Amino acid sequence: MENKKSVYKRVLIKLSGEALAGSQKTGLDFDKVIEVCKSIKECHEMGAEIAIVVGGGNFWRGRSSGKMDRTRADHMGMLATCINSLALCDALEQLGVDVRVQTAIEMRQIAEPYIRNKAVRHLEKGRLVVFGCGTGNPFFSTDTAAALRAAEIDADVIFKATNVDGVYDSDPKKNPDAKKYDELTHHDVLSLGLNVMDSTAASLCMDNNIKILVFNLDDPENIKKAITGETIGTLVK
Repeated sequence: MENKKSVYKRVLIKLSGEALAGSQKTGLDFDKVIEVCKSIKECHEMGAEIAIVVGGGNFWRGRSSGKMDRTRADHMGMLATCINSLALCDALEQLGVDVRVQTAIEMRQIAEPYIRNKAVRHLEKGRLVVFGCGTGNPFFSTDTAAALRAAEIDADVIFKATNVDGVYDSDPKKNPDAKKYDELTHHDVLSLGLNVMDSTAASLCMDNNIKILVFNLDDPENIKKAITGETIGTLVK
């Protein structure tokens, strides 16, 4: 793997918050965070410019309770993504990577505010950029934030690193006969109602011709396989 090069110039990696919780399912498993960041560092060393959007589900899933005002619950979720962003930044810095965190809601003592041109400049200078707080707006998921930021920074592809090894026609955890897709179009995702991203995010990717590669993060090596062009997971294009 050491001699391989990235087949992409600029990649946006969408990490689920749960992926950073490890087997404990909630909070942060810092050993897992370091493990994921080691793979991201190796991808960076292969020549890819890398941005990251991270979810907050390991700390907060307010919208599923139905007991809170949706706007307030989403604001709490944005703060959860900020905690994860800072954890990723810390782990990457420990590994010797130059990182910047930008947040869609201003919190200047903690991170830079999101400015598109500044984010692109960081990437061009070889820094990783972690985008926190989603889009900064309630009613939009971190998947939509990933699609939006990917479009804004002109990323070649979104890596959706999740807890399943691709896209299936039904839930593989409930249906042992679920069929896995190797390749799909954005239109397939929307018309078949497949659980890749929410419809807002999927539409944004389709409208801006952004590829999505969905794969399992249980093995962080999969990030390196994806960036070198190995066949893995499900490609939406």
